[in-house]
Amino acid sequence: MGKFLPNAAVDNDAIETVLGMVNGRPSRARRITLRNNGIVSRHYAIDPATGQQTHTNAGMTAEAIRNALGHQNEAVETVDLLCCGTSTADQLKPGHASMVHGELGGRPLELVSTAGVCGAGMSAMKYAYLSVLAGLSQCAVSTGSELVSNFMRAKSFASEPEAKVDALKKHPELAFDKDFLRWMLSDGAGAAVLRPAPNKNQRALRIDWIEHSSFANEAPVCMYSGAQKAPDGHLIGWREASNLNQVMSDDFFAIKQDVKVLDKLIVALTVERALPAIMAKQRLKSQNIDWFLPHYSSHYFRGKLAQALVRIGFPLDEHKWFSNLSNVGNVGAGSIYLMLEEILYSEKLEKGQRLLCFVPESARFSVHYMHLTVV
Repeated sequence: MGKFLPNAAVDNDAIETVLGMVNGRPSRARRITLRNNGIVSRHYAIDPATGQQTHTNAGMTAEAIRNALGHQNEAVETVDLLCCGTSTADQLKPGHASMVHGELGGRPLELVSTAGVCGAGMSAMKYAYLSVLAGLSQCAVSTGSELVSNFMRAKSFASEPEAKVDALKKHPELAFDKDFLRWMLSDGAGAAVLRPAPNKNQRALRIDWIEHSSFANEAPVCMYSGAQKAPDGHLIGWREASNLNQVMSDDFFAIKQDVKVLDKLIVALTVERALPAIMAKQRLKSQNIDWFLPHYSSHYFRGKLAQALVRIGFPLDEHKWFSNLSNVGNVGAGSIYLMLEEILYSEKLEKGQRLLCFVPESARFSVHYMHLTVV
């Protein structure tokens, strides 16, 4: 595993120094949102002195790959497959993996770019895993990364209506509306090196299986960008706008989330609907899990997740949970990589222990579960 987090960590009091104040006024929503989400520090690819972007998504991803390869003193030239997932590529075209390959160098190799939101990193991981499993790759690299800070700067936001801030105090789930996402999301990249055999001289994680379930056939759009939601719920893409002035004035490219849909469906679909089927298919039992790595965007959802696990007969004791949300932040597609990197190089893991990773995505509701064994 490898990681890259840009610049020095930014604590809660310094966020507006880096991102800027909307209309020159401190946000009333910031403290309320941060109290609910549990994030203490995060990283931004922004120079706090100048406000300028310091890294690209592709550049951060390439650094995470070099970091991962460095743990085994491997050269970039050993990589024969590169799978890169993100929801915030630096451009519409070329694909994100192509830009990462350009930053990374090495030799000609196979590429795949996966899109989406939080699940994009896991989709990249599954492609790499299946390629190695099939004997098609001997050294595959998968990544998850995000560069969201340039969406979150003050110039991209209007002031929060007072009524919305007051409602936030009574209903913490409203912390996921557009105006409040700037206190939730941050930058970074993680990478995994996958091979057919384990490392000889240090701990490794064996992928036992990766399961992916989408509920887009029945669930509405919840989190989106590059579009506006019509009154009847369908998305109007930015290319349907009458002109670019409308795209900018109507904030098509802001990251938005339908908070009512989120609170109603995220746990119901990704846990209560998806997990029982996987439990049956994989003969999965909670007592056999030593570590649970859940990706959740806010501490607000931790209790709801724990309660849902109990309801479906899959209780997981608190001491089994591992999260670095508080000190790394919500890095979307990169979050599960950053959790795995941290726990792998900690002293927490022992040979034979089993890990279960949970990566839900609210975009149109899907979820990845991954089972790993320490070897």
